[in-house]
Amino acid sequence: MNTEKTPKHKPQASPMGRAMSFEKAKDFKKSIKLLSKSLRPHYVSIIFSLLFAIIGTVLSLLLPNVIKLVSEEIFSAFALNIDVNMQKVMSICLWLVAMCVLSFIFSYFQSYIMSGITAKVTQRFRTQISEKINRLPLKYFDTQSFGDILSRITNDVDTIGQTLNQSLSSIVTSVTMFVGALIMMFVNSWQLTLLTLCSLPISMILVTVLVKMSQKYFVKQQNSLGEINGIVEENYSAHNIVKVFNSEEKTQEQFEVVNKNLYSSALLSQFLSGSMYPMMNFINNLAYVLVCVVGGIIAINNPIFAVTIIAFIQYMRIFNQQIGQIAQISGTLQSTAAASERVFEFLSEQEQEVESQDKIKLTNIKGLVEFKNVSFGYEKDKTIIHNFSAKILPGQKVAIVGPTGAGKTTLVNLLMRFYEIDDGEILIDGVNTKDMTRESVRALFGMVLQDTWIFEGTIRENISYGTPNKTDKEVEDACCFAHIDHFIRSLPNGYDMMLDETANISQGQRQLLTIARAMVNNAPMLILDEATSSVDTRTEVLIQKAMDKLTEGRTSFVIAHRLSTIKNADQILVMKDGNIVEQGNHESLLKKNGFYAELYNSQFAE
Repeated sequence: MNTEKTPKHKPQASPMGRAMSFEKAKDFKKSIKLLSKSLRPHYVSIIFSLLFAIIGTVLSLLLPNVIKLVSEEIFSAFALNIDVNMQKVMSICLWLVAMCVLSFIFSYFQSYIMSGITAKVTQRFRTQISEKINRLPLKYFDTQSFGDILSRITNDVDTIGQTLNQSLSSIVTSVTMFVGALIMMFVNSWQLTLLTLCSLPISMILVTVLVKMSQKYFVKQQNSLGEINGIVEENYSAHNIVKVFNSEEKTQEQFEVVNKNLYSSALLSQFLSGSMYPMMNFINNLAYVLVCVVGGIIAINNPIFAVTIIAFIQYMRIFNQQIGQIAQISGTLQSTAAASERVFEFLSEQEQEVESQDKIKLTNIKGLVEFKNVSFGYEKDKTIIHNFSAKILPGQKVAIVGPTGAGKTTLVNLLMRFYEIDDGEILIDGVNTKDMTRESVRALFGMVLQDTWIFEGTIRENISYGTPNKTDKEVEDACCFAHIDHFIRSLPNGYDMMLDETANISQGQRQLLTIARAMVNNAPMLILDEATSSVDTRTEVLIQKAMDKLTEGRTSFVIAHRLSTIKNADQILVMKDGNIVEQGNHESLLKKNGFYAELYNSQFAE
């Protein structure tokens, strides 16, 4: 809907990912608290899932120690030169197999439960957002980017779902692994454990320094990425304009400058973040060497300790892996909090006032429309419709004309209650539109807009949109009136042809389809917003005749820039700066030699 008001679009996030760079929530605690509250119906299932995850993790943690028991049994037998107790070894191996199977079973059920919870939660969020969209006032969408709203229902909900499905259990698993590995390290050798912990401060300092250094380059990378996406989008969407004005070279130079900035920032950011893990591995490897050296010294006096060293190194590897895993999960939680914040922020937006269903419902519509001292502004301190009054008699064809930004489409939006007026009244058959529900007001009008809207479906489904009970004959008759029946029948599958982005339908043909849709709707009153702007002159004449037939006996409002199309209007409202400056029919307005005559003559001046 064209509101003649420039929307303020928010910048959209780049679809490309960022390594080690996470969007942060404005209020992390509040976002996580709201997300936790929304999960309340699933608390029992989540607890069971996390309990299964802990049990499965503990069982897997015990495996190195069980393997150590087998090794000790065999090593002791060789050291004492006695036979290996195979019965004991087999018994331990059976326990080992049982623990592996149980670990798998618990992990499987944990994953199964969380997958079900994730599917239900994301489905509920998407349903809530979809329902919310229908309850929001139209003015909300004037200040929001459609891409931003789409991102909330797709990317943000997906981020929450991925966290529930993977990160939530990963947090419990990683913490259990971290604590459990540390305990098992102390159980095996407190000396080697203390030696291992000495490397932790060095790793933490290294990570902190590298993150701070890389973060500023990630910011530059994202800014450059946004610029380069903007340049590519502009150049591809306006490719013909670039060609016509021979601006390929200039465009390429502009692209190269931004691309070079992106290259330098991406190189530094990826290098610094990428070098983090090799450096941590280097420190960890040094710790392994120290453990082997110190452990070897201990094993000189206690040969059986060699088996302990093997188990200890396995626990040490698990311990070090969990440090990186926990760091990564903490970053993911930041992104999840930001996504949750955006979703809950959208769900908390102020909605349209809920209307009582006991309001007046008009029957036997005559079509008397009256504007009484109507004032309106998209913003409270900027009024664009000033004390507007007009009376349209039943069956009259009213043309609304004026320069761009005069308030023509705004007037229609107020009539349809897409926006609520600030002052005054709009009456239909003597009843204030505020005393009727929005749905009942909008049901009184059929609309054909300058911006055509075609959805993915058959031609027949598109034309009967909003009136699915119409017969095939009624749909085809409407198409005949709109002079598009012949074109439709020439298409593959005719009225059953699927329309989508790849359908070879011109803008003018799309507009003819929307005109046929309005004819099928057969509403008591009509609104035509530049309905013939995308058709050729010959077709325009034919459609104009069809429109004259369609508007017979109906009150109709026609917004027009081409004044030649509204000569036969019963009443012409001439708007300028939100005010009606002249009013009358075509002949009387020309005789006044005022603003309308100036507009009309400017279109036909030689």
